[in-house]
Amino acid sequence: MYYYQLYESPLGTLTLVAKKDKLTNLFLTTELFDSFRLGKEIVHDQEQKCDVLRSAIQQLHEYFHGDRKEFDIPMELNGTDFQKKIWGKLRDIPFGKVYSYQDIAVAIGQKNAVRAIGQDNKANKLPIFNPCHRVIGKNKKLTGYAGTKIKLKATLLTHEKITFKE
Repeated sequence: MYYYQLYESPLGTLTLVAKKDKLTNLFLTTELFDSFRLGKEIVHDQEQKCDVLRSAIQQLHEYFHGDRKEFDIPMELNGTDFQKKIWGKLRDIPFGKVYSYQDIAVAIGQKNAVRAIGQDNKANKLPIFNPCHRVIGKNKKLTGYAGTKIKLKATLLTHEKITFKE
C-alpha cells in the first residue's frame, strides 16, 4: 500500500509518495502522479499518519525556506546497480554546487557514460532529495530536467544561488 501527500512549493504542487517507512517518489507535476497511481492501491494521507511523509514535507519546507541543505529521509531506490551508483553520487553533490555529467562519469570510473548518466538522472524518482538538478552541462548550460521541466531546474538552482547559462 502506498500513501501520498501534497506539498505546495515554489515549484508548484509536489506529490510525495511513501510505502511503509520509506519515501518512494516525488512527483513534480500532478500529471506524472496521476499516471503512476493507475492500478495501485494508494491512499491520501490526509491525517498525516505516515511519519516518513510528514518528515519529508517538513524537510522540503525547511529546504525551500533556506533552513536545510541536506536531506536525511529513508528512501526506497529501485533501479539497476548502475542507476543506484549514479543516484548515490547525486547525494554527494553539496548544496549550492553543481557537477557536470562528465564529472559524474569520471567519479564513477566510467568517463564515457555521460549519456547514460543523463538517462539515469531522468529516471530518478526522488528529485530534490536525490539532487539531479545539480547536474548541468560542462559548459554550465542547463540541460533537461525531469524530461522537459527545465524551468523547474532553473528555479532550484537559483534557490541554491548557483549560476548557470540558459
